[in-house]
Amino acid sequence: MQSINLGNKESGKIWHRKPSPATRDGIIVNIIHNTSDYLPKVLRFLNVAFDSSGDSLIAGDHQGNIYVFDLYGNRFNLVQRTSQACTALAFNLHRKSEFLVALADYSIKCFDTVTKQLVSWMRGHESSVFSISVHASGRYAITTSSDTAQLWDLDTFQRKRKLNILQSVGIQKVFFLPLTNTILSCFKDNSIFAWECDTLVCKYQLPAPPESSSILYKVFAVTRDGQILAAGGKSNHLHLWCLEAKQLFRIIQMPTKVRAIRHLEFLPDSFDAGSNQVLGVLCQDGIMRFVNIQTCKLLFEIGSLDEGISSSAISPHGRYIASIMDNGSLNIYSVQTLTKEINKPPPPLVKVIEDLPKRKVNSGDLKMKVTSGRVQRPAKSRESKIQARILKQDLTGNFENKENEFSDGLNKKRLQILLKGYGEYPMKYRMFIWRSLLQLPENHTAFSNLIDKGIHVAFLNLQKKYPIKSRKLLRVLQRTLSALAHWSTIFSDTPYLPLLAFPFVKLFQNNQLICFEVVATLIINWCQHWFEYFPNPPINILSMIENVLAFHDKELLQHFINHDITSQLYAWPLLETVFSEVLTREEWLKLFDNVFSNHPSFLLMTVVAYNICSRAPLLNCNLKDDFKYFFHHRNNLDISAVIREVYRLMDTTPTDIHPDSMLDVFVALTKGQYPVFNQYPKFIVDCQTQERERIRDDELDYLKERQAVEDMQAEVDQQRVEDEAWYQKQEPLRKAEETRRETLLQEEEMMIQQRQKLAAVKRELKVKEVHLQDAARRRLLQLQQEQREMELRRLDDEVERKVRMRGREIAAKDLEMRHLELEPQKRLHEKNLTRNQEAIAKEMREDADANKRKVDLEEHMFHRPIGTDQTQNQKTQKLTEENLAKAEQACLNTDWRIQALHKQRCDDLHRNECYQEVAKLLRKNRKKEMEVLNAVMEGEAKKWEEAEEQDFHLKSEKKAAAPSDASRRWFLENEIHAQHPYHKGAKMNGSPQAVCLEPHS
Repeated sequence: MQSINLGNKESGKIWHRKPSPATRDGIIVNIIHNTSDYLPKVLRFLNVAFDSSGDSLIAGDHQGNIYVFDLYGNRFNLVQRTSQACTALAFNLHRKSEFLVALADYSIKCFDTVTKQLVSWMRGHESSVFSISVHASGRYAITTSSDTAQLWDLDTFQRKRKLNILQSVGIQKVFFLPLTNTILSCFKDNSIFAWECDTLVCKYQLPAPPESSSILYKVFAVTRDGQILAAGGKSNHLHLWCLEAKQLFRIIQMPTKVRAIRHLEFLPDSFDAGSNQVLGVLCQDGIMRFVNIQTCKLLFEIGSLDEGISSSAISPHGRYIASIMDNGSLNIYSVQTLTKEINKPPPPLVKVIEDLPKRKVNSGDLKMKVTSGRVQRPAKSRESKIQARILKQDLTGNFENKENEFSDGLNKKRLQILLKGYGEYPMKYRMFIWRSLLQLPENHTAFSNLIDKGIHVAFLNLQKKYPIKSRKLLRVLQRTLSALAHWSTIFSDTPYLPLLAFPFVKLFQNNQLICFEVVATLIINWCQHWFEYFPNPPINILSMIENVLAFHDKELLQHFINHDITSQLYAWPLLETVFSEVLTREEWLKLFDNVFSNHPSFLLMTVVAYNICSRAPLLNCNLKDDFKYFFHHRNNLDISAVIREVYRLMDTTPTDIHPDSMLDVFVALTKGQYPVFNQYPKFIVDCQTQERERIRDDELDYLKERQAVEDMQAEVDQQRVEDEAWYQKQEPLRKAEETRRETLLQEEEMMIQQRQKLAAVKRELKVKEVHLQDAARRRLLQLQQEQREMELRRLDDEVERKVRMRGREIAAKDLEMRHLELEPQKRLHEKNLTRNQEAIAKEMREDADANKRKVDLEEHMFHRPIGTDQTQNQKTQKLTEENLAKAEQACLNTDWRIQALHKQRCDDLHRNECYQEVAKLLRKNRKKEMEVLNAVMEGEAKKWEEAEEQDFHLKSEKKAAAPSDASRRWFLENEIHAQHPYHKGAKMNGSPQAVCLEPHS
């Protein structure tokens, strides 16, 4: 079997030499995919599918790497990296280079293997797609998930139909029947419907299976002609349905070891016209069994318990089987090799006996002619084959001893001649020759009975004493030793039995029956008298070896005696390990080619020859540890020289000390049942067994007591752990509570800050609103002032107009009278002007009030952050400022508008200076506040003095103006009374003006 690791290669050859699959397994090549990183890991293959030709297959691993393997062209190529696991594959589309892959994201993609490009991307499923069925034409495909099945047109990659079902009834599989236009849908309630592909009309429904053999169908397979449907599930029963008759026509019961069926697929045959007869059944144990559905016979099987199969696919022409193993690798099987034993022709019935040529030869020569037919391994069903043996004559006309003839046509003498000529048997035929030399009976039933007894108690903890890296090799060694212990009790107490059996277990690990029988045959023949001094080493056998060594090399034996080296050190380590510690694999196989081909004494002579051929280094050893190391490790020794020395010793050793006179000839194992092995001191073994049982009982009692103590300790530890866990749980809860309290406090602080910010924003908005109102008021006052000025100008214009009109009407002689008339009008205008001035003064007072309110607001906003200890000072300052504002208001009432505005600007500047001084004084010293207060009070006094002076000045002016107003009024009255009646009307018109002017005076 060849093996290939894809690694990081994107293309290459599948095999590097012509495949020659073995008949026993039929594997052409084993394909694995390991990364070449520092820590390599296995990339497991998940799905595999063949193309329509059957010579190419496609496989995807769990990382989304998709490879195409061309079995005809011996090439592989990496065609796509999808970066996600593929759940289903299909490679039989009508465009041969395209394939469909269902991915883990529930989508289906179509790629081209030549261009490596994405052809189409199809979506629509809401769960993983586990099946893709392609129509025989390759133009339609059905994708199936657990909740729906969808029909796709592969020409346009559009969805044509969608099958929706209830959640309570899931879909098992929906697929096309081969070479037909029918779709078969199988549901989890065992209902099976057939639909027409074009119209999607239901053609028929299969009836329910009988209740006596009712199983839940999970896997299905259909023959090439679409006539037979095979269905299976979690049972060892197979149901075969005839789709034409729409009825169940056969139920096949698999072996009892089969509990569930994971996959079904028919094996195509070129000569059955599509009515396939061989069905591949993949069972829960990872073994795929191929049975004939007509004869119900098991034909062959692939996979094993150690190397199970997880999924499999068969090529359309039936030449190859591609299987994904449990370890993630991909095996390609040759169907022709697997069916070779089934399809081979029967052996010839006629055998020809040849006469010997009439010439004289030596009596030791042997003439032999191989007749028709090839050397074939006997099949299991020997009773159905006719066996014929070719008779051969020797020179004297007598028959040779029958012990030199084997049932398979081999001759021991001829094999010995071949062995002496080449030194070893051909590697290809070595196992076959060994089985022939040892005449293994292959007692399957007896061996199965031994295996069914399970692992012997003596070898339950074998891995602790012999740690073997390979788990498979350890299991095989454990089973072989257990079978030997069940065969004979002494082998359960033999300490060197694992060392003795290990090389044979490693050699025959894939055939445990042959391994057991080879070891049993070795013990019966080459280990004769080994157990007579049990449990001590075989002193009688070691004495034979020492006698032979003393005869052939006294110097070496004397060297051993001088350094206190006994045969238990220079002979027994070689025997108990059957030379596996001191020889390489090739040397060991070459040695046992000669051991199995000769008398059982050959093994003892080999020990003597090994010492004699190693005499030079042994004579140089003086320490006992050096001798121990020498006989337990490999040495630079020519095994061919050792074997030649063995043959020399066999020929030159005297009969009285020769081991063959003390050992029996070879005896093969009996057929049917294994012989009884009792060549050991039974009373010692029984005594040891009883003592061991007593010790085991004591140990069990001790273990029970220790277990009870451990249980109590475990309960205490568990209680302590639970207490610690409770405390540990309480601690996070306490911390969480503290954290939440801190969080609440932080949230409260943040809420307070947010409220403060909100209040500040409200204050700013209020200030802005006040500013806006102040600006609007000012604009309104300005507008009113402008309107009054315009009215005044209009009145002036009117007066001027009337004056001009009156000038045109009144003659020059009336100029003086007109002057008198204009004088009241002037008074009227002065009175209006005075009123306007009063209105302006009122407005100025209102402005001053608004300004003071603004000042108060600014003062309040400025002094608010100051602490509660400044409250009294603020009140005092506020009172002082209010008094100052009153003084300023009293002063502004008597000033004109220009003086008031100027004074207001001066006050603003003064207030800003005060603010700066107050801010500085607040930062430096509280004493500065008193100085500012005193300064403000001084300013207040000055203002009050100024206001009093201005008030006094106003009163004096009024007193001074009163006599002039009275004289003027008296003069005007006299003049008016002296005028004519025309002027009386004018007097009446002007008197109200005089009256209106009076309040001003």
